[in-house]
Amino acid sequence: MALVSVENLSFTYAGASSPALRNVSFTVEAGSFTAICGPTGCGKSTLLRLLKKEIAPLGEKTGHIVLCGEEQEALDPKRSAAAVGFVMQKPEEQIVTDKVWHELAFGLENLGMPQREIAARVAETAAYFGIEDWFEQPTTELSGGQKQLLNLAGVIVMQPELLILDEPTAQLDPIAASEFIAALRRLNRELGLTVLIVEHRLEEIVPAADRLFLMEDGRITDSGTPAEVIGRMGETPLFRAMPASARLWQSTGSRGVCPLDVRAGRRYLERHFTNHIRALTFPETEEGEDAPALAFSDVWFRYDRNAPDVLRGLTFEVKTGECFAILGGNGSGKTTALSVAAGILKPYAGQIRVFGKKLKDWRNQSLYRECLAMLPQDVQTVFLCNTVREELAEAGADPMSLPFDLTPFLDRHPYDLSGGEQQLAALGKVLASKPRLLLLDEPTKGLDAGMKERLLDLLRKLRADGMTIVTVTHDVEFAASFADRCVLFFRGEAVSSGTPRELFSKNSFYTTAAARMTRGFYDNTVTVEDAARLALENGGADR
Repeated sequence: MALVSVENLSFTYAGASSPALRNVSFTVEAGSFTAICGPTGCGKSTLLRLLKKEIAPLGEKTGHIVLCGEEQEALDPKRSAAAVGFVMQKPEEQIVTDKVWHELAFGLENLGMPQREIAARVAETAAYFGIEDWFEQPTTELSGGQKQLLNLAGVIVMQPELLILDEPTAQLDPIAASEFIAALRRLNRELGLTVLIVEHRLEEIVPAADRLFLMEDGRITDSGTPAEVIGRMGETPLFRAMPASARLWQSTGSRGVCPLDVRAGRRYLERHFTNHIRALTFPETEEGEDAPALAFSDVWFRYDRNAPDVLRGLTFEVKTGECFAILGGNGSGKTTALSVAAGILKPYAGQIRVFGKKLKDWRNQSLYRECLAMLPQDVQTVFLCNTVREELAEAGADPMSLPFDLTPFLDRHPYDLSGGEQQLAALGKVLASKPRLLLLDEPTKGLDAGMKERLLDLLRKLRADGMTIVTVTHDVEFAASFADRCVLFFRGEAVSSGTPRELFSKNSFYTTAAARMTRGFYDNTVTVEDAARLALENGGADR
């Protein structure tokens, strides 16, 4: 039975010259797990918000939406609020109360439910999600993963028939993201909850899905089981977002059935290839003699005198001219370290040097003149003007001298751009200061696979031109492709570091899917390209 039925849905934002959605038609069966993927700006988020009428965008809409057996417009407001749950990308934007248990009860109280029933539902939901230990905590003290799990629990307590999620893991570290997706799978499998999700991180979403929809330019261009859709994709930019096992399958001749997860990918390797050649050889990198571009020595920082330390004797170095990635869980101190390096926050102990010079000795804003620049996680905080052209002019940047093309949206408001376009516009503004050291906080957040490839190419070009780049990221696959070296933070300390191959080949959780898939079969393999090259060099087994 179809729980969602959309027919010829088109939508144009107020004042827009072209539609965001064009004659979209599809159904979602009750109890199914459906994933939607597509490039940034293709209309995915617009489609999801139109399915939840309380947060639907303003504009011109045509077509029909049937939810839970009724025309959307005819749904009773109370039933609509409870029956269709929605989890957003940014955890902080959905939390509205001060305490965890208040947040769980908030939706039920707004529905006018009796207090006894509210208490029973809140208790059961808190137990199901393992929230008892932080049930009475202030919501401001939760980690990013806890906040997003609370948002999910706050929706589930209302017992929805349809759960809609818009990039819910975008701001979560790999472990928190896996736990969140595992919770979704449990809800779908154990409770029969219908799940409709948009994601760019598809490594664990695709194996969980019954159906996969592809979107492009406001249209659904393909749908079917994940294996069917992936088999028809070919070498498209979107294919780069598919699970590592599927990319390995295509890169090595597409033998047999397309594997969708690490376990199936490992079986595919063992069935079709030998492992006489265990590892690839790579040239050794030469050590530079320049002073480190950035050096932390026993740095301590807390946000308030009575608050716990966020950085706890943090010590690490970034070599001049390298691409360096900082990884770690939500709350491990990554963003704080970047802000301290940029002089935005001041540690109470320890020493920081930029190109050999103590941070405190960079006086009169000299640190920010052709030396250091930082792109924050929320790039919208960089924008001050009404058009991209004005933003670049304000920063003294010539659009024609940038290493990427911003001309298609020079006369658009920065807030009207897609996430990837905003990232490029903000980066263009930041690069106007001609920094030698560039700090990036979660630069791939919200980017589709094609836009991520463009960013990778750009960062490699900047590095080749002599720039040192430090990025905080939850995207382990990006770090494996981008970084010369990585460091892993835990509770404000640097606990391990090395090249991506050194670090990820040892880790079990902070590592790539390719590393997990090949461990024990091939050695020091951390990317799909590495695994595919080794498999083809070894030749077929076909057993």
